[in-house]
Amino acid sequence: MGPGRRVARLFVWLGLALGSLVITRGSLAYFDDEEYAPFMLEKLEFPLPDEAQYEWVLKLHVVAAAFALPACLLLLLRVVQRRAPRVHRWVGRVNGAVTLLALVPSGAYLSRFATGGLPSTLGFLTSGAIVAVAMVQGIRTARARQFVAHRRWMLHVLAQMAVAVVSRAMLIASAGAGFDPIHAYIACLWLPVIGCALFVEWITGSLPLPWRNHHASHSRTSRHHHLEPRLR
Repeated sequence: MGPGRRVARLFVWLGLALGSLVITRGSLAYFDDEEYAPFMLEKLEFPLPDEAQYEWVLKLHVVAAAFALPACLLLLLRVVQRRAPRVHRWVGRVNGAVTLLALVPSGAYLSRFATGGLPSTLGFLTSGAIVAVAMVQGIRTARARQFVAHRRWMLHVLAQMAVAVVSRAMLIASAGAGFDPIHAYIACLWLPVIGCALFVEWITGSLPLPWRNHHASHSRTSRHHHLEPRLR
């Protein structure tokens, strides 16, 4: 990996870590029993079937997300993968459980009441489905010691978790552009969901592109297979 790619990777890692921290910090208001967070006040404009249940699931989702995205970033670090394989393995197991048992189910429930109606609900459900399938496949390939495939699936998990950060940044950027808020919300959800999935397929060489250099793609695949035993 050249220095340019290392710097780009570092900036992406730091950006996601900072974004996760900002979102988590902003979500602490959900745990303040003395006042409603702005997000909850927005939801109360449209009566919820069970406000207490919605608030409980929201808190579960916040806690799960506050763990899952930083955990994925930790697992992405080469120093953890190569020098602390037991840490990598156990953090991965806990993250898999948190993601499949808490993050995805709570997100599916909350998506029913998403801003923007059905298009937003489908966007969140699509992202959650990608996370669930990719996590299951990531666990399966790790157990089978298929580490190249494992990396691809786990990058999909990370990419969809990063949608929350990218979408929030897009919403902030579009706030002063005069777009319709509902249409902007839907666009700022779907574009990262699709874009992040395609980006992972591109960087892992799984997405056939007409301008992709076949030799470079072959060399990348060969290099991954050459490095694979070092991860065992």
